[in-house]
Amino acid sequence: MLGYTLLPLFLLGLLSPNLFHLVSSQATVPRELFSPLAPQKVLATYKASPSLQWPQYTDGSGRWLFFPPRTWTSGFFPATLYALNTRRQLCGATDANQLGIADWVALGRAKSRGLPLDAGGIGHDVGFISFPFVEELVVNPQNQTAKASINSLASALAARFDGKVGCTRSWDASDPTDFQVIIDNMMNLEVLFVSANLTGNQDLKKIAISHALTTMKNHIRPDGSSWHVVEYNQTTGKVIRKRTAQGYSDSSTWARGQAWGIYGFANMHRLTGNPDFLSTSRRMANYFLDHLPQDGVVPWDFQAPLNPPPRPADSSAAALVSNALLLLAQQETDAGAKKQWTDAAIRILNSITRLAWKPQWQSLLSNGTVNWPANNYLTGIVYGDYYYIKAANELIKNNIVTCEGQWTQSRILGVGIGL
Repeated sequence: MLGYTLLPLFLLGLLSPNLFHLVSSQATVPRELFSPLAPQKVLATYKASPSLQWPQYTDGSGRWLFFPPRTWTSGFFPATLYALNTRRQLCGATDANQLGIADWVALGRAKSRGLPLDAGGIGHDVGFISFPFVEELVVNPQNQTAKASINSLASALAARFDGKVGCTRSWDASDPTDFQVIIDNMMNLEVLFVSANLTGNQDLKKIAISHALTTMKNHIRPDGSSWHVVEYNQTTGKVIRKRTAQGYSDSSTWARGQAWGIYGFANMHRLTGNPDFLSTSRRMANYFLDHLPQDGVVPWDFQAPLNPPPRPADSSAAALVSNALLLLAQQETDAGAKKQWTDAAIRILNSITRLAWKPQWQSLLSNGTVNWPANNYLTGIVYGDYYYIKAANELIKNNIVTCEGQWTQSRILGVGIGL
């Protein structure tokens, strides 16, 4: 069991009712987003990680389970280490915030060693593997290993593109004409842009845009919800089936897939300026928010019955969609739209924190649903923790909260929060 010791200052902080507040509103940004327990837990996980293994999800008691490098999630923990370096740059290091307990860049580099520098055995999920290498280039733009890895991963993804279909292939099938594409792959597209900027190969950007346009056409329902999987006939390029793999049913909306889409299309608008990508992200976000239960807790699937069986939450989808909404807010020029998405992100962060923050667990959050059909739920998830830490960074970078004195404090800076 990893051991965690809370500092007395942290305990004092928990007793301060106004530590995290939003002026002229009774809503709060959850103080747990900035808890010194986050760097303490992440450092303890780093120290406990077996060689060439990375945390993916926990067991039911909150203990991390570790997986080999060519697992699609292996890039998230190194990216989390870089995210804490970003937090330290934003807020400084104090005894109270515990951001000075490690050299996060050094740890991120160390935990990136052993990650695949090519796509062999990974398949389509190269975008997630690339996260720490992209972060390394922010720190050191001349890092040749990071550049080589990004270019190799992008090339492998480009090799999965089919011009007749207009997409990169996701899962391989026994029938080579069965061309399967999942909504998750909207998150792969940025690595193509990063590599294009490194190499000058503009075909990579064209592939990314084609994939996004085709996904926009075929994955998104008229009401703004999404299918998880669209299968094409590779010979004709025509859609032959729309279904789910991790959702409740072929006609339901898997929440994490919906969040991947919101983020992916907002990011494609950021990268291209295409207004259709922005409008698609908005439609998907509106569907997501309109179908949240009253308590604001994100379910694993919006149409899964409440009982029976019980419908668990997915803290990873909640943390992810909070980042997606904040990214969407950045793309808006209208103050009302910025407020709408920002309000919603903070509401979801509050809801999932109340439900899933577990100081005694090795992960930051519990109540994650890795894969309900595979009976993998009520866990901590590495990408849930990553996006939870990243959400706090985004709130600071977007001037929604500020770092002040010994504590990270939140206060309103031109954005009204009405929850």
